[in-house]
Formats: sequence, C-alpha cells, structure tokens
Amino acid sequence: MPKPVTVTYRVFENGDAFADGAACYYANKIAEFAKSIDIANNVNVAFSGGTTPKAIFDLLADDSKPYRALVPWERLGFFFVDERSVPPNDKESNYGMAKAALLDKVPIERSQIYRIQGELNPEEAAAKYESAIRAAFRLEGAQMPQFQIVSLGMGDDGHTASLFPHTQALHELGRIAVANQVPQKDTWRLTLTWPVINEGQDVSFLLKGAAKAETLRRVFLGGYDPETLPSQLIRPASGRLTLLLDRDAAALLPKPNADGVGVLEVSR
Repeated sequence: MPKPVTVTYRVFENGDAFADGAACYYANKIAEFAKSIDIANNVNVAFSGGTTPKAIFDLLADDSKPYRALVPWERLGFFFVDERSVPPNDKESNYGMAKAALLDKVPIERSQIYRIQGELNPEEAAAKYESAIRAAFRLEGAQMPQFQIVSLGMGDDGHTASLFPHTQALHELGRIAVANQVPQKDTWRLTLTWPVINEGQDVSFLLKGAAKAETLRRVFLGGYDPETLPSQLIRPASGRLTLLLDRDAAALLPKPNADGVGVLEVSR
C-alpha cells in the first residue's frame, strides 16, 4: 500500500501572483533550512527544468525583488531533478536554462552546482551524477541523500522528474540516479529516482495552467495506478507534500479556503 500523505495546496489567482508566491515560498524555505542546520553544511536543493521554474528563477535572481536577499547563496548546493540527453548549451538543457536564468546572476560558486552531464552516454551520465551526489552528501553503502528541498513539475501524462508512464525507472528502488529510456518521446532521460525524491524534507509540485487540472485530479483524487500516473509515486517520508498552483491548475481540486489554501489527506 502507498504511504499516506497530507497534501497542502496553495492556489494563486494569476500567473504573476503564482510566480511571486512560488519565489517567496522557496526563498523562505531555503532561509529556514539555513538557520536550522549546522553552518558547515549546505542547504541542498533539487529543481526540475521547464518554463514554469524559469519564471521563479528570474524572480530569485532579480535584486529589485526581496527574495534574492533571503537566500544564503554561499550555502546552497544546487542539484537537478532530471535532465535531457543534450549538451549544456542546447536549448532543451535544464542546466542551460537554470544557468541563464539564475546561476549566472547570483553569487554561487561553480563547485556548488551539480550538473547532470547530458552530453555523455546516458548510463555514464547517470553513474557520474550518482557518484557526485554520493560524494557531496558523504554517503556510505546503501544510504540515500536527503535534499532539503525538491521542486517537481508534472506532465499532462502524469509523469514527474523523468519518470514517465510504463518506463523502467519506475521500478528502480536502490539507485540514486538512472538513465531512463522513454519510448513515447524516442529519447533517453536522466533522473533522480522516486525513492530519493521521497527522502526530501520539503517536496513540492510547481504547476500552472488549465491543461494540468485533470491530471492533478487523477493523481490526487483518482485510483492508485502509478504505472500510468508516475506522480502518484511521490509520497514523501515526511508525510507532507506541497502543491503550488495557479487557479486554472487547481480548478478540479476541492475549493481552497479564503487564504487560498487547501488540504487533502491521500491514503489510497
């Protein structure tokens, strides 16, 4: 049986409010973790790519906004949830997007950024990424890393990270990162595995647009079928999951309260 989880969703009225709200959420979470863990340790975050997080990265990098000053950049370990099998200068590269929108604009050292080398053979790229994570977290044996923050997207087909429906990576329980062949896109992807994502202390989905509404409903209110809807595998060990949504994406979830906050107890 899947692990029960409390899903808290925050609904923003429009695109601008959504981006501002999400940037505020992540900046404050990073600042909170920086205060709560030993000063010798990084706050380790893992972000997905795509157009939605780009808007948040733009705001985090903007020194006219309050969010940039909240983040202790010198203590950030920046990782990627997944990557395409492309070089870093390719327009499809998640790293390339994050570099242009955020990492080149804030005071973060190259040694704090952990890129997935999408230009390599997929199996080699996954192995090198896993090795880099093991070294960064000082892991031994079968230990899994625990990211402070993991930010995810969700595709219209119910995939998250690069965990696509009916692909081999859905069955991986022991690895940290894997190469995943995605026949429906005729490509390979590199991705953190879902057990690693579920170890994150603060795990969230970042979603906007009416095209996400039905998928969200199926993932959180429909029957449990993670082979078809891999996002259902995301059940953090903490028992807590956050959704950051605009009004269109949240349209088929129960109506939030006057403050734009709703809660679902998901046990199936």
